[in-house]
Amino acid sequence: MHNIQSTAAGSKAAIYRQLHDQLRALFAGERDGLANTANMSALIYETLPDLNWAGFYFLQGRELVLGPFQGRVACVRIALGRGVCGTAAERRETVVVADVHAFPGHIACDAASRSEIVVPLIQNERLLGVLDLDSPLLARFDDDDLAGLTTAVDLLLQHTDLAQIVPAVS
Repeated sequence: MHNIQSTAAGSKAAIYRQLHDQLRALFAGERDGLANTANMSALIYETLPDLNWAGFYFLQGRELVLGPFQGRVACVRIALGRGVCGTAAERRETVVVADVHAFPGHIACDAASRSEIVVPLIQNERLLGVLDLDSPLLARFDDDDLAGLTTAVDLLLQHTDLAQIVPAVS
């Protein structure tokens, strides 16, 4: 059993350093994609302040399908290119949105969400899915979050086999 350390106080850099250390501990000796993404979404949700949703969508064909998450009930399928998640996946780059209501084509799974960051999961040049975080605050996410979450995703991809969730396309 892992003890989640509170990271609510301190600089964002310190919060992310602690989050990364906790992810390394969670991933130690475990490569299962479902287990690691479930624990990662729970850890992010518990330790980063001002979130109302944290979780994963995985690529299945030409759409993203809901994976492990923390928060309210979510949209199950998102087409590539639609909403913030589909846009980040299609572009294969992180998308930070200060005000989701101003984002063309935003998909409102939770009306309380005001800002969002979506980090694509790319391994060996292959898109596997996205990590999605929502906040009820406007402009909650910034460059510190982009850097911290990019490192978190890198740790996940280094320590996790996502093949059972996103099988190779033949």
